[in-house]
Amino acid sequence: MMDIKEAFETLEEIVEAVSRVYIGNEVVVRKTLAAALVNGNVLFEDYPGLGKTLLAKAFGKVLGLKYTRVQFTPDLLPADILGTKVWRQNLGTFELIKGPIFTHVLLADEINRAPPKTQSALLEAMEEKQVTIEGETFTLERPFFVIATQNPIEFEGTYPLPEAQLDRFLLRLRVGYPKSLEDEVAILEARLSWRKDDPTVDMRALIDRETFVEMQDLVERGIFISRDLLKYIAELIRNARADERVEAGPSPRGGIALMKVAKANALLEGRDFVLPDDVKAYAVDALAHRVVVKPEYAFEGINGEEIVREALEKTPVPKEAGER
Repeated sequence: MMDIKEAFETLEEIVEAVSRVYIGNEVVVRKTLAAALVNGNVLFEDYPGLGKTLLAKAFGKVLGLKYTRVQFTPDLLPADILGTKVWRQNLGTFELIKGPIFTHVLLADEINRAPPKTQSALLEAMEEKQVTIEGETFTLERPFFVIATQNPIEFEGTYPLPEAQLDRFLLRLRVGYPKSLEDEVAILEARLSWRKDDPTVDMRALIDRETFVEMQDLVERGIFISRDLLKYIAELIRNARADERVEAGPSPRGGIALMKVAKANALLEGRDFVLPDDVKAYAVDALAHRVVVKPEYAFEGINGEEIVREALEKTPVPKEAGER
């Protein structure tokens, strides 16, 4: 059984390997890895060309997992993702043709370009890690998580994700443009050194699927979170929910998401216990997309991120909430 120190050192190697191709934003690399450690789905909402696809492929490679990309388009059907059954005349039976969802890392590129019926085909897989095809249920192999992207500036021909779908994403991350001139130059220099557009073809797996599943089990069973911190998460959610500008606040699923990813972050930091900083680091990413602001306040520019940040400020941080 892998211990905390061994897992921490391996995770540091994974972060370093992915950061060599995804330049200048190690925070996003760490948050994506934290989500993967708890089988959590991630929604990247940002402008085109920021390396979201590259990040997903890099994780698939270094974690030794199967990776599949689906480009969401208006004519994409649920069967194009899940698969279907085909009648085989010579065998006298139906044969299951598995769709691209039978993988470990599914990149749902521009997910909001597919109609709601197709988006909904992902719901069961994202939450229950299983799919149902023509009445028969199939369990997806661990690990399974979705990395989806959507462009926040193009709305023509798109279908906004409903709240029920958004709630299935553990985190919503905004990558953002490179923060400095040096970061921009570093990206150009890296492209020159790769001598190709896709550097992931040269990446090697640092671990295999079984080892990553072992790390997921370590997060689940080996990371302690105190009752004071559970109460802190609950109070944070209730403060966001009680804001007079909020139409619908974070669900209990949001609280569970924040607790899980805080435990994963503790392992990423080499600890077997959760600190308040682990919760604070992910509160906006885990809760803001689950907040629906009343229309009159949304018109004034108030958004879920602002609501959660204010809730963080007004929620007392527990003083004794560390080691067991």
